[in-house]
Amino acid sequence: MKPREIISILIVLLFFLSCIPKAIIPPVPEEEVAGDELFLRAENLYHEKSYKEAFEKYNRYLSYFPKGPLADDSLMKMGLIYTAVGKDKKARKIFNRLLSEYPDSPLVYDARVEILVTYYNEDKFSEVIQLASGLLEDKVSRVQLTRIYEILGDTYVAMDSPEDSIYFYNMAYEKSKDEEKEPIVEKLKEAVSRLDSENVLLLLSHLEDKLPRSYLMYQLGLNYSKEEKLDDSVKVLTEFIKSFSDHENVAQAKLLIEEIAAKSVYSRYTIGCLLPLSGRYKMYGNRAMKGIELALGRFSSHGNNLPINLVIKDTGGDPEKAVLAMKELLNDKVAAIIGPIITAEPVATEAQYSGIPMITITQKENITDIGDNVFRNFITPEMQVKTIVAYAVEVLEVKSFAILYPQEKYGTTFMNLFWDEVLKYEGKVVGVESYNPAHTDFSDSIRKLVGLYYEVPDDLKEKKDVEEEDKDKKEEEPEAIVDFEAIFIPDAPNKAGLIIPQLAFHDIEDVYLLGTNLWHSKKLIDMTKEYIQRAIIPDGFSPESTSVRVRDFVDNFEKTYGEKPGFIEAITYDTSMILFQTLSRPDVRSRNAIKNELMGLKNYQGVTGLTSFDDNGDVEKQLSLLRIKGDKFIDLEFN
Repeated sequence: MKPREIISILIVLLFFLSCIPKAIIPPVPEEEVAGDELFLRAENLYHEKSYKEAFEKYNRYLSYFPKGPLADDSLMKMGLIYTAVGKDKKARKIFNRLLSEYPDSPLVYDARVEILVTYYNEDKFSEVIQLASGLLEDKVSRVQLTRIYEILGDTYVAMDSPEDSIYFYNMAYEKSKDEEKEPIVEKLKEAVSRLDSENVLLLLSHLEDKLPRSYLMYQLGLNYSKEEKLDDSVKVLTEFIKSFSDHENVAQAKLLIEEIAAKSVYSRYTIGCLLPLSGRYKMYGNRAMKGIELALGRFSSHGNNLPINLVIKDTGGDPEKAVLAMKELLNDKVAAIIGPIITAEPVATEAQYSGIPMITITQKENITDIGDNVFRNFITPEMQVKTIVAYAVEVLEVKSFAILYPQEKYGTTFMNLFWDEVLKYEGKVVGVESYNPAHTDFSDSIRKLVGLYYEVPDDLKEKKDVEEEDKDKKEEEPEAIVDFEAIFIPDAPNKAGLIIPQLAFHDIEDVYLLGTNLWHSKKLIDMTKEYIQRAIIPDGFSPESTSVRVRDFVDNFEKTYGEKPGFIEAITYDTSMILFQTLSRPDVRSRNAIKNELMGLKNYQGVTGLTSFDDNGDVEKQLSLLRIKGDKFIDLEFN
């Protein structure tokens, strides 16, 4: 064939090939692409967080190259993808597959660490701790070791055990490189902020490393400040600044010290008094003032005592006026406060915030829950009920009780407390009736109590002949069913004085009459005379006591004011003496020290008996019990 003919054939062939559609030329199958190129495509998708597409590529690589050099890497990334999207069980299955199929892979320890992460994500903390302890016994790398310690720290935080987490965060910090340290430090700081003072002190006694010690010391200073342990706070913060002068929290520590110093400035021997000296409660305020004045006179009469200065503020029994008076006492820099009697809650809140110890004279419920600067020296309904029920059951051997109470807060409160206390002693409350406190005739309530109020229905009556019926009609009303040995009436003398004679009128006799401290009034005796002779009354003070201490107080009070003192005068006298003696101690040089002395007060011997404060600042006091003999109140012995 001639050359010209050959060239013509090639031209025709090329033209023919150029006319064939490209679409029918099959692409190169993906499995024929080099394995490392497929893995690279998966890696790019993984870093772009296109997890679904990346997972498919890694999985395809494993299908085509199960023995390939990047098979273990593909499994590792597939497990990490499952972890990233919250499928921890599937992730753990993949990681375990890597351990099983590629036991010699350098990724084995990484997979074991990631298994810890999956258990942590599922809140399976015991599994994390158990597996981590096994890992730490193997020869893991620095990076792996850092990660394990950090995971353990996270685990203990999640278990609400920050003191344990700090140990592991510190270990992670020690093993990490500079660029890895910042997030670990942030976690350590968060854990430290959750510690109470006791745990901070415990860790400081064990940890010597600079990092945790610096944050622990700073936190201890903060804690002490919040706990109103101001002297301790300043001491710790000063040591912190000295030991860690380049620490990030030094500026804040200095600022806090300045705030504490401003807060701690006070007049050491000045006591504020918040009393209702005007308004509807002025009678109570003036009585309290007499007790405080008498205490000051007695204390000052001893030449070796330092002079106490009193700053008296009138609350008027008004909450807003009381808070303003409290703020005036702050400006006067008083060391402590007596009162208030009324409006205790808002004033106590202000005192707690300002760090001023306060002894309130109030029955207000849960008043000492406001904070550790708030104390109470007053008898409460609970104290009265506990005392009188204990005496009735243990001494008088009463087993069945009745309660007759006014339909108002005072009566309802005492009724519920009394009933509960009787049940604690396994006694019985066989009758409970209320009455309208505005009424003066209480016969309906009394008749209900003894079964005389409701008529017996005809169908329940015994059938009698005509002669018997005529005889019954001539007889008097049925007898009262008095199936109780004592009756509790929580009301004031003017009401109790009307009720008690009516009890006798309805044949309720020879039962013990139990009241509250309000019954400790000559008015009650005058109104009831012979009907009150079986009464038992609790109170916080008895001027009739034969105690030498009480007799001396009563005599001095009568000589000064020309009248007998009552409970309010006695309790404010004791309260004042407690504070006067506390302030006079040479080692008491701060408000915090005053508070601590009051917290530690045990069995102070006053005219109202032995006085202690419990851990919550509430008074612990054994009340007096009184009976009536003729026209006098007589002390009862009961321990």
